[in-house]
Amino acid sequence: MPTFADEVVELRMQKWFDELNDAIEYVQQEVCELQKKETELETSVSLLRSTLESTANGIVAVSFAGHIESFNQKFVDMWQIPDSLMLSRNFLQVSTFFENQLKNPEAFLAVLEKVSVQRDFESCDILELKDGRIFAQYSKPQCLDNEIIGRVWSIWDISAVQKTKNALWLNEAIFCTLAETTDANIFVIRGSHLSYVNPAVEVLTGYTKEELLTGFDIGQLLKNKDSEYQEISILTKDGTERWLACTVAMFDFEGTPVEMIAGIDITDSKQAESEFRQALEQVKQLSEQRANFVSMACHQLRTPLNVVSVSNSLLQKRIDERTTAKMRSLLDHIQTAVEKLSQMLNDILLFAQAEAAKLNFEAKPLDLVRFCNKLVAQMQLSSAQNPINFVSQYNSLSADVDQELLERILKNLLDNAIKYSPTGSAVDLQLTCEHEKVIFQVIDRGIGILAADRQRLFEPFYRGNNVKNLSGTGLGLSIVKNLVDLYGGQITIESEVGIGTTVTVVLPSMKPKLTSIQIF
Repeated sequence: MPTFADEVVELRMQKWFDELNDAIEYVQQEVCELQKKETELETSVSLLRSTLESTANGIVAVSFAGHIESFNQKFVDMWQIPDSLMLSRNFLQVSTFFENQLKNPEAFLAVLEKVSVQRDFESCDILELKDGRIFAQYSKPQCLDNEIIGRVWSIWDISAVQKTKNALWLNEAIFCTLAETTDANIFVIRGSHLSYVNPAVEVLTGYTKEELLTGFDIGQLLKNKDSEYQEISILTKDGTERWLACTVAMFDFEGTPVEMIAGIDITDSKQAESEFRQALEQVKQLSEQRANFVSMACHQLRTPLNVVSVSNSLLQKRIDERTTAKMRSLLDHIQTAVEKLSQMLNDILLFAQAEAAKLNFEAKPLDLVRFCNKLVAQMQLSSAQNPINFVSQYNSLSADVDQELLERILKNLLDNAIKYSPTGSAVDLQLTCEHEKVIFQVIDRGIGILAADRQRLFEPFYRGNNVKNLSGTGLGLSIVKNLVDLYGGQITIESEVGIGTTVTVVLPSMKPKLTSIQIF
């Protein structure tokens, strides 16, 4: 039979067992909780590692004892650190490796010294490597339970960004240098106000930079700015109007549209242009007056000249065989002089009309081969002493040309070629066609043109220094040049003294757009 003492012992044992079970249950709960936290921690660590590996920055965590606690692969790749060096986990050895790659290791060592002394210091620096790359680094202390246990370094490559920034700085410096030293006037308008003007603007307008950049109404200054390129009127401080030839550029600056105007002062040139236009109009009027005077003078001179010519013809018809040869010779001289004077009047009149663009231009289809053959045949009758050879690879060539103008051009050139060629020397007229243009060449084997005279051949009344006693007015090539210009063509001359001359005329086969009046 159990005693009282036995019951007491049994009760105590039961209590101990209950307490032990409670303790075991508590411990099991704690273990479960710890296992759960451990799983969460492992998940967090795994997530942290994934985050570190996926970031574009190089990350390294270092304890204050100099031991590398953690790092990502980006950190290794950026610095190209050997695997053997990272296995040591010794940050001092790694930092020595850094020093050898930096252009300015002293600045990096100064940062390391400062963070070792001042543990709560946050550093941010730019590191330039010897291979040209540029890194930005940021470090901050790492805390655990409010106690600093180490430091985390974050490093990223800013080479491209830095180059862009350097380029922007350089461009800004270049712009400022150019803007401040150029004679061009530069305005920068932001919103409705001027945000920059260069010294040239102060000189132009009479306003100081402070006046222009402090609430100035640009409507009082700039006028008529409405296109990319324009002439802008500037009203200066003293009320004078100046004109600028401007280029206007629009660009965005920090979300605000900015307009930059660069212009040069053309006030003097505009005034000169206006005066030139007035002078040109006066020259045009004088040219028309001269053409009218020449036309009138030619008509007035032609009347008595016709009387002399007709009278000479009648005298020649009425003289008999008994009339002396001397008298007949004088009459022939009179007739020759009349013909030369008549030709001179024709040349002067044609030159005046061509110069004043008073020739009618009418392009019609024309068989150029047939036309040239006919022209050569006509001229050959009056110039039998010099054969004219017409050369063309075509049996027929039709083009839209003005027959009258073309006849005057070719006849003048052929007359010149015959005049300055020795008797019996052949003259060639060649016809070709290229790219919807007809090409005429007149080739002689005459005296040629001196090099010193070639620049002035087309001047009216100018004659070469080697023409000696050959008669002429010096209007032939001037007339041809004006007719070719009126036609919208080109004329070139190649010549060698004692060898001959080649004149090339290129005319469009289509009718140029010209405005003219009918020749009398």
